[in-house]
Amino acid sequence: MLQGKRVVIVGGSSGIGLAGAKAAAQHGAHVIIVGRSEEKLRVAIEQMNGKAEAHPGDFQAEENIKGFFDKIGMFDHLVVTAGGRVLPSSFADTPTSIARSVLDGKFWVQYNVAKHGARHISPAGSITLFSGLFSQRPSSGFAALAANNGAIEALGRALAVELAPIRVNVISPGLVDTPIYDQMPEEQRKSMFAAAANALPVGRVGRPEDVAQTIIYLMQNGYTTGCVLDVNGGARLA
Repeated sequence: MLQGKRVVIVGGSSGIGLAGAKAAAQHGAHVIIVGRSEEKLRVAIEQMNGKAEAHPGDFQAEENIKGFFDKIGMFDHLVVTAGGRVLPSSFADTPTSIARSVLDGKFWVQYNVAKHGARHISPAGSITLFSGLFSQRPSSGFAALAANNGAIEALGRALAVELAPIRVNVISPGLVDTPIYDQMPEEQRKSMFAAAANALPVGRVGRPEDVAQTIIYLMQNGYTTGCVLDVNGGARLA
């Protein structure tokens, strides 16, 4: 069902976004990946054997987002995985400017990408946004991220109504082993993943390919809109 469709993935140069790009290409889509790092984009295109096109850009600036979509024209599906790693910080002691920067890097990027991208999406197309587990199961030190994720989920439901017949959904991943954790010391990272795996009903942490399967489902299933889909290994039960 994706054969010949044009798929734009913002944040498609690594991790979940790259896994989604690979999966879409395997289904016959023409994939356009967007990221800030030209080097990461180059490596991503190599990993996909050239079966995608890459566009570097800083999407925290709204004018850059508008310019990008005006340039590429019409397409069918939009996936926005934007959102970096957030370090824990006490709610009472965190400067509001830091909390705002969390929303700037995730919520507002997704808001503006959806805003300007929707004008170019075919009526039978879709938008997939990304939130995360903390919207439903908060953890101490992550109040800003929990609020951020909750706002994205509310936005997804609102856009499913306002942008119809374009379908809009949100994926809420749990802990997924992606390059975003490469900055952690190796032993600390392994310990974190092992503890999470022991607590989860599925007995392991997520892989980018697990989430990519959900991305493909949401692009292909024309009867799914306004949903938040958990891909978290049963984390809400643990």
